[in-house]
Amino acid sequence: MSRPLQGVLIQIAALALFVAMDALLKLLVARYAVPQLMFVRFVFHTILVFAAVRLMTGRLPFRSRAPWLQVARSITLAVANFFFSLSLIHISLADATAVSFAAPVFTVALAALLLGEQVGRVKWLGVALGMAGVLVALRPPFLTGEPLHWAMLLPLVTAAANTVYQLLTRKLAGLDDPHTTFLHTGIAAACLAALAQPFVWVEPAAWDWPLFAALGLLGGIGHCLMVLAFARAPASVLAPMSYTQLVWAGLAGVLVFGDWPDGWTLLGAGIIAAGGILVALPSSPPGSATKQPRSSS
Repeated sequence: MSRPLQGVLIQIAALALFVAMDALLKLLVARYAVPQLMFVRFVFHTILVFAAVRLMTGRLPFRSRAPWLQVARSITLAVANFFFSLSLIHISLADATAVSFAAPVFTVALAALLLGEQVGRVKWLGVALGMAGVLVALRPPFLTGEPLHWAMLLPLVTAAANTVYQLLTRKLAGLDDPHTTFLHTGIAAACLAALAQPFVWVEPAAWDWPLFAALGLLGGIGHCLMVLAFARAPASVLAPMSYTQLVWAGLAGVLVFGDWPDGWTLLGAGIIAAGGILVALPSSPPGSATKQPRSSS
């Protein structure tokens, strides 16, 4: 089996784990506050990541050349997770995932406008398609004739936060070792969530502790697998495959919650995926390509 194919299969497995984590979150938000779930998730996530980096490198390269950028990146991850988790209380997993996948499209647009990256006409077409897909998935009144559900805007905030997260990841790629960034990912998020615990903490039932641990383990293992995937295949190969997460989310919604995606969700997700694939295509001439990091869970 070729290394790029290995990378694709590893990435698909990672995305399935992210969706399993999101489905578990949707089950738990009925009983626990979102900040409590975030806290336990990022604590277990950080423990696993530290163990994984130690195992892979034999050291813990924690020292950063841009510590405040690392903190900001971790906080944007916390913001993205907070609003995504909050949305799961009110809307289906498929809807939340579809809208949040606007992040890669937003990233290309902002990279061109703020960072001066060269973006060709095909990528701008992808951006336009992605925006149109988000609009369809949101079900605005002028399309459906029905009021817009306010909770559909929550994963849009997630997409915005993920966009900042991805741009900060690009910035840090030229400053810090990837393992350093990996180590910092969940720390500030856990610390931020810890501030809310005196006000929201509810003693978990004994049978919920394994589920709490699973939140962190699923996310942590998923991130580790993504690192392995990018070590085996180029971003241009992996980026289009990230949209298989939309399929996993739809399946999880049906199998776990009995939520069948409606026509608007399917159409919007399809348009978003088409736009995302266009923005992931290599630019011409080479060197102007804008790599597309995965949307974070």
